[in-house]
Amino acid sequence: MNRFHVAAGILRDSTGRILITERICDGPFDGLWEFPGGKIADGETPTQALVRELAEELGIEVAMSRPFMNLHHEYPDRIVDIEFFFVTSWNGAPAGLEGQGLRWVLPSDLDPEILLPADVPVLEALRA
Repeated sequence: MNRFHVAAGILRDSTGRILITERICDGPFDGLWEFPGGKIADGETPTQALVRELAEELGIEVAMSRPFMNLHHEYPDRIVDIEFFFVTSWNGAPAGLEGQGLRWVLPSDLDPEILLPADVPVLEALRA
């Protein structure tokens, strides 16, 4: 079974909305939404991966971030360990550089059914 170590960012705007991105892929998760981020490469720290992934996916430069929570999730075909960070300051306006949709939503208004299953505990923590 494949195992992935991932860094993901939680961006929050001045009104309390969080940014989610649409997943575009050839697989069972196509069309679901997630917190932006991606795989941590060999030799990268989670923070370095976060900075790289958000630059590649959203075109932003992370200025400040802090750890939020770590999750372990087992899917039928893969295991993911995700390190989530609050991105508290960034330069640039987020855009879907890979063709993915972006949405700013209040955690209270976000339907967990549209999220990747591994991201649902983060939404619950944000609502608490």
